[in-house]
Amino acid sequence: MPRIFFVNWFRKDDDGNFLWPGFGENSRVLKWVFERCDGEGDVQESFIGLHPSAGGLDLEGLDISQEDLDILLEVDADDWRREVTLLHDHYFQFGDRLPKALADQLAELESVLKAMTG
Repeated sequence: MPRIFFVNWFRKDDDGNFLWPGFGENSRVLKWVFERCDGEGDVQESFIGLHPSAGGLDLEGLDISQEDLDILLEVDADDWRREVTLLHDHYFQFGDRLPKALADQLAELESVLKAMTG
């Protein structure tokens, strides 16, 4: 399986403001992706796999609060339950052409999320 990186550039705070500045600053996340492809880059582990730790992203010169960074790096199970539904809908379009490995990973994620709810 190829490495797959999931990014939500459009996460917002409670007031509807984008948490990540976007545009050229997206290269900071892409830098981390390339580091991960080389087996480097600071990570934290969660039920979805590895993702950047607070120190994993190059934030030098970026005006972002620790609170916003914490929200950006949070992995929320309820968000992922909604994402699983969307992935099912998307995968359905491929029918029998969907690689088994992708279907298996989605089933594993569903199983983990179900176990988290008790």
